[in-house]
Amino acid sequence: MPELIRVGMADYKVGKSPATIISYGLGSCIGISLYDPQTKIGGLLHIMLPDSTQARASDNPAKFADTGLPLMLNDVLKLGAAKNRLVAKIAGGAQMFAFSNATDIMRVGVRNAEAAKKALKAHGIKLIAEDTGGTYGRTVQIELDTGVYKVKTIDKGEKEI
Repeated sequence: MPELIRVGMADYKVGKSPATIISYGLGSCIGISLYDPQTKIGGLLHIMLPDSTQARASDNPAKFADTGLPLMLNDVLKLGAAKNRLVAKIAGGAQMFAFSNATDIMRVGVRNAEAAKKALKAHGIKLIAEDTGGTYGRTVQIELDTGVYKVKTIDKGEKEI
């Protein structure tokens, strides 16, 4: 049985095939995967918030798209991935609660998805698939032997992106 590497909230992990990296219970959070199909090296980042500059000081850079992605990117490159081969997939970014007077600040899921895309673009990493939005939580995993990114939901089943 391949190793199962668990990623908590505001955390990331990297690994090599045949490991699988999983993160449970993404609501408005985003799971960003990076994968090098040639070396079968990848990582999974579970961000909670879009932008570290708009939040109170945090001792955990993995909480944010703009500071967490560079950390994970550096670690997958250290393992032997090549930046020019990396592809990304994202999932999550749900609107978990309905507000009658919702302001942009309350749309954390949408803002997280936008921030993830912006961070990937800033680092020159191609986003090849996404499953974002909606009003339901997700569990995500990347299988490092194939690069398949599985998205599991309670009501909508499981899909691969």
